[in-house]
Amino acid sequence: MYASREDIGYDFGDDSKVGSKPIKPNPNIDGGWAWMIVLSSFLVHILIMGSQMALGILNMEWLEEFNQSRGLTAWVSSLSMGITLIVGPFIGLFISMCGCRKTAIIGGILNALGWMLSAYASNVHYLFLTFGVTAGVGSGMVYLPAVVMVGQYFQKRRALAQGLSTTGTGFGAFLMTALLKYLCTEFGWRNAMFIQGAISLNLCVCGALMRPLFPKDVVSEKHVVRSNSEDNQAKALSHSAETIKSSGVLSEEPEKKEEATNEEVLDSVQHIEIGGKSRSGKSMYGLRILKTVSQLTVTVRNGFAIWYSSYFGAASLFTNRVFVAFIIWALFAYSSFVIPFIHLPEIVKQYNLSSQNNIFPLTSIIAIVHIFGKVILGIISDLPCISTWNVFLMANFTLVTCILTLPLMQTYVTLAVVCALIGFSSGYFSLMPVVTEDLVGTKHLANAYGIIICANGISALLGPPFAGWIYDMTHKYDFSFYISGLLYMVGIIFLLIQPCIQKKQPREKSTEEAQV
Repeated sequence: MYASREDIGYDFGDDSKVGSKPIKPNPNIDGGWAWMIVLSSFLVHILIMGSQMALGILNMEWLEEFNQSRGLTAWVSSLSMGITLIVGPFIGLFISMCGCRKTAIIGGILNALGWMLSAYASNVHYLFLTFGVTAGVGSGMVYLPAVVMVGQYFQKRRALAQGLSTTGTGFGAFLMTALLKYLCTEFGWRNAMFIQGAISLNLCVCGALMRPLFPKDVVSEKHVVRSNSEDNQAKALSHSAETIKSSGVLSEEPEKKEEATNEEVLDSVQHIEIGGKSRSGKSMYGLRILKTVSQLTVTVRNGFAIWYSSYFGAASLFTNRVFVAFIIWALFAYSSFVIPFIHLPEIVKQYNLSSQNNIFPLTSIIAIVHIFGKVILGIISDLPCISTWNVFLMANFTLVTCILTLPLMQTYVTLAVVCALIGFSSGYFSLMPVVTEDLVGTKHLANAYGIIICANGISALLGPPFAGWIYDMTHKYDFSFYISGLLYMVGIIFLLIQPCIQKKQPREKSTEEAQV
């Protein structure tokens, strides 16, 4: 999504000018430090997505503390979940300019700050700003780099790596539900949020592990050129500028002339700075400022161009009717998965099942089975005789059936069975990148998936408050599940009435072309 040619693990040089130096694969691709990236992404999913799936515990505390309507209170959780996904396309701008590591560290600090400030909330509207917006934006700034870095460090084992890292969501939902329940019982919800904020500072450690891939050979080749052609230093400097420009990710023609001008300024400043040691300190200080400003200008412009072309240069995607139907599906689907996590604790309380739920919470059942659902559905979809598209649709049909039947279950055992089915069928989330690639191809995969995630964020933002608003009107959660389930079914029908997408063969072909 944001990777240059160096980011995918190969060092490029101009063999026609430098020599016949072979291209060596980066040893960290599919091994070495790549597994530390998977660990970092796994912990990010635990601390961010897992914590968000456990917000039903805090939602009950906020209802008792502030005595507000369920619809208004649910906005706190939905804002945090929705903003985490909605800001994804805009966080790409920070990644393009600052890199994944700095973006994730800043996001970790912002997320922890949101949790800690929420401990001093005097009303629900205060939580909108501190927890919904501040913690939500911070979560988005960590979540997107965690996904991008795994894609950069893995080529052959990318599906396995993404699968392992995203299982952190299920583990996190199970662990964070138990942790928040314990903290709220022992210390109260305010101290629980403050402690959780301190724990969230570990996101900065996860960000620090996101070590970028550096183009080592490009730098060494420039030194070889300069040492072997001292009599023709101007040509070497020109070649260096061309190498820098060719190894960047910006390839649009309108930007070439301006970028070349800035590279010439940088090279000239470096040349003057090396040869002007005898000049006064003020002159050197001015040259350093000029060099810094030039570098910052190039970085900001290139980063903005990459971001703009990635998300606003893909208008042709919307001419694909199946992809438009996929977006409509995403707008309704994610809320049906989020609503049970937010409102199940209160439903259990209304059915007088709290004693049984305290032993093994229903949300934990969803989280645990969700882990196995991702792995098993991924294995099934990789079988040569099975269509990924059919597995995806069957999982969606199972999930929407569970959402529609959940209000009819009023015992702990029946609720546990339905929740287990919800957890397993929701494992189709691991198939979404594959289905998206089948729809638009490898070339537009990053842009299309960013749009789908943004649509999921809108769904998560509006779903829980809508369910709470329906409860305030009817004093039952039944209609919330019925309406969300019917809207979810409408999204599935939109997928069915569109032309069938291509099966696995086109996807495998596009993957090979991308590797070439």
